[in-house]
Amino acid sequence: MSPFELAEPASLPEAIALLGIENARPLSGGTALMLMMKAGVLRPARLVSLRKLKLDEIRADGELRVGAMASLRALERSAQVKAGWPAITRALRTLSNVRVRNVATVGGALAHADPHMDLPPLFTALGARATITGPAGERSVPVDALYAGYLENTLARNELITHVTIPPMGKRRAAYLKCTTRSADDWPAVGIAVLIDGDNVRIVLGAATDRPTRLVAAERVLGGRADDPRALKEAAEAAAEEAEIEDDLHGSATYKKQLVRVYLQRTLHEARRPIH
Repeated sequence: MSPFELAEPASLPEAIALLGIENARPLSGGTALMLMMKAGVLRPARLVSLRKLKLDEIRADGELRVGAMASLRALERSAQVKAGWPAITRALRTLSNVRVRNVATVGGALAHADPHMDLPPLFTALGARATITGPAGERSVPVDALYAGYLENTLARNELITHVTIPPMGKRRAAYLKCTTRSADDWPAVGIAVLIDGDNVRIVLGAATDRPTRLVAAERVLGGRADDPRALKEAAEAAAEEAEIEDDLHGSATYKKQLVRVYLQRTLHEARRPIH
């Protein structure tokens, strides 16, 4: 690992200023960043620790507000999240393992832009927005707008995700399911999130593509017919044809397309199951 400077700012403006040099990186949980540094993929001259910033609040007041420094484990164990957004709680139970979830943060998981992560497709389906702070102030973007490609986000060098807001569920229903090739907490070959809102269905594919991807053609097929078994099969076929999937270590494109067909139907059934 190359030598680096470690800065520990006490305020958000100070952190943003410290990120102004060309080869600086923010450090939140560090679960992915440290692995990449040890492998020599990243060689930052400065790490800017965010641990002293008060960005770990989880608050449900109509909408859900999650601070970027909230750990995945804190989000998983939140009673407010479980009561109001149960799909998030269920998804987190198999996101990596509990040791990682104890350290990894929500903001870091989103900013890392690894397409195999579980939260980006689920948050996209739920209509979540990320608030980003930089030298010019705050801006808010849909979570899917954070991604430009594999391990590429759209954040400027001196911008930070400060929190994520998720609309109330109301009568909407959601689910996220993934298929892993080994243990349940392994990187998925395919992950699918769905949101059912009356006659409208939102479908987001993860892992098989280089960023969270809305499956618009499949959504159109299901419009007003989400309870129709024939429509489910038609939508599954439309989803498999629509998604631009490439081979990787988790399976061939042909294999993943078949997973999309199967898991789309399973995820829709999961979303309609009674909540206990």
